[in-house]
Amino acid sequence: SLPAKLINGGIAGLIGVTCVFPIDLAKTRLQNQQNGQRMYTSMSDCLIKTIRSEGYFGMYRGAAVNLTLVTPEKAIKLAANDFFRHHLSKDGKKLTLLREMLAGCGAGTCQVIVTTPMEMLKIQLQDAGRIAAQKKLMAAQAQLSPSSAAGAAEPVVEARTTATQITRELLRSKGIAGLYKGLGATLLRDVPFSIVYFPLFANLNKLGQKDPNVKAPFYVSFLSGCVAGSTAAVAVNPCDVVKTRLQSLQRGVNEDTYSGILDCTKKIWQKEGPMAFLKGAYCRALVIAPLFGIAQVVYFIGIAEFLLDMLPKRRA
Repeated sequence: SLPAKLINGGIAGLIGVTCVFPIDLAKTRLQNQQNGQRMYTSMSDCLIKTIRSEGYFGMYRGAAVNLTLVTPEKAIKLAANDFFRHHLSKDGKKLTLLREMLAGCGAGTCQVIVTTPMEMLKIQLQDAGRIAAQKKLMAAQAQLSPSSAAGAAEPVVEARTTATQITRELLRSKGIAGLYKGLGATLLRDVPFSIVYFPLFANLNKLGQKDPNVKAPFYVSFLSGCVAGSTAAVAVNPCDVVKTRLQSLQRGVNEDTYSGILDCTKKIWQKEGPMAFLKGAYCRALVIAPLFGIAQVVYFIGIAEFLLDMLPKRRA
């Protein structure tokens, strides 16, 4: 049933995001730093420096907005894919690869309604620590320089903002369109991701089914979700880099600004080289693999069906 699908998708999203959010924060910071302004050399370096400067909970900056919106986002994604697969297979025949890809395309298009504002707000909060750390480093360098011997520079104090404050400011200055900045880049990432992910998962999961009418074991669904998720994540990482850069409202010192997808792509290629489009790719694979593995296990075990079945019995 649709309610069960929505609940399953929501539970899956909450569990997955809680487990992998620190890696996602590292991915955002690595993707946003530009040549000449590098604060972090790797995922582990980013996480260690984040804990040292911002504490353990610094790794979960932006988690609240993600946990709030991931439920409808994952629910829409998984339920929409099932919806399109159901309607594309009404003739009773097995879904062709093309129809599986069309179902994934539909799911990816539907989910951006929630994904775009969620990613927009999350990125601001995740990247705030990197920008603050960069400013502190430059202030410390200025204090050590001979020209600053006459007087010490003012200490840099990071002003902590919340998702609510960012939302209010965007709505006040730009209206609802402010929350949907980077919509085109989000579509460019999420539609191809779903086109790759859902057919790949479905076919990998079928390999573990002894009987077409019996669900695959949970570990098969988990591994299928991990493999399909990491493969799709790496495949669309260049689009994710562009999306992250476009959705970042604040820049570090001497960092480029972008007017759109083509301008961002051109500047990254010219100034940072083609390998810049793979920034954070392994972080993204590490995020997406368990996230979708957990999501598919929860979704296919059907926790919601169990909970919904218990309701009438309790009333009785």
